[in-house]
Amino acid sequence: MPAPHPIEAHALALDQALQLLQQAGALLPDEAPHSTAWLQAVIDALCDLSSKDALTGMVNRRSFEMALAREVDRVARSGEAALLLMLDIDHFKAVNDTHGHNAGDQVIRAVAQAVAQTVRPMDLVARVGGEEFAIILPNCASHVGLAVAERVRERVSELSIEVSPGQMLGVTVSLGGAFAPQWVRSSPLLWMERTDRQLYRAKAEGRNRACLEPQIDSLVSAEEKGMLFATLNSDLQQDTTP
Repeated sequence: MPAPHPIEAHALALDQALQLLQQAGALLPDEAPHSTAWLQAVIDALCDLSSKDALTGMVNRRSFEMALAREVDRVARSGEAALLLMLDIDHFKAVNDTHGHNAGDQVIRAVAQAVAQTVRPMDLVARVGGEEFAIILPNCASHVGLAVAERVRERVSELSIEVSPGQMLGVTVSLGGAFAPQWVRSSPLLWMERTDRQLYRAKAEGRNRACLEPQIDSLVSAEEKGMLFATLNSDLQQDTTP
């Protein structure tokens, strides 16, 4: 039996993946060496299907939320700064209405690639909505946060995207950002809400801009203080329990 062909995870539909699993299971009894490798390839492809966005190949919202929760915990333990950026393609509806949904897909893919090429390999880029992306930047010093966001914005604004033969299109993005409170037990939801407020501010101020939460506003919120004191009280109770 010849070795299995490599599986292109992003080309798999869910029903195709299920068929491959069934085929791999049927081959296992007689062709253990090859079929085991084939089954592993299918499992890897299914993992990609569940964690990656099919259009862009970026991390999807489900995987992003899991990564964000891990980063909140890491910041609380280590005290290292971490920045969350939310990015929205400006006037994207007009792109779809004027040029069609295929053109819209081309724009989304081009923006995703530009963002991924602009940030560090350790940063996580996710597609979290139709034309919305999120970027988790661990170990990102507060004094460079705005420079990072501006670099992403400028890189996208320089794109010339071919949406049809001979027709090029340029787009811009708005970004909002907030840092996770250091040494404090926060929550992914609170972090995202603070970031979203800055994204809305960027849109309200004219789009094609980056707005980060002022440092004075990055102090611990009332909700986060409540979580902090609850944790401290729990620790004290455990220490005093005979």
